[in-house]
Amino acid sequence: MEHGHLWITLAVLLAVLEVWAIKRIIGSPARAENKMMWIVFVVFVPVIGLIAWGLSGPKSRPGVPLSKEG
Repeated sequence: MEHGHLWITLAVLLAVLEVWAIKRIIGSPARAENKMMWIVFVVFVPVIGLIAWGLSGPKSRPGVPLSKEG
């Protein structure tokens, strides 16, 4: 397998993880300021941000919709 395919696969996996993390952050009961801080951190420092959020970031509650409309 060529190295280019490996990097593309890793980049796609990272993008999918970021979208998943952002959806979980938005659905969390944390204050809006904390949510925004975590989203910025996850987007601009992806690998470290995802690890830090996974260890100590705000988590969404099961069964709680991501928006009040849903």
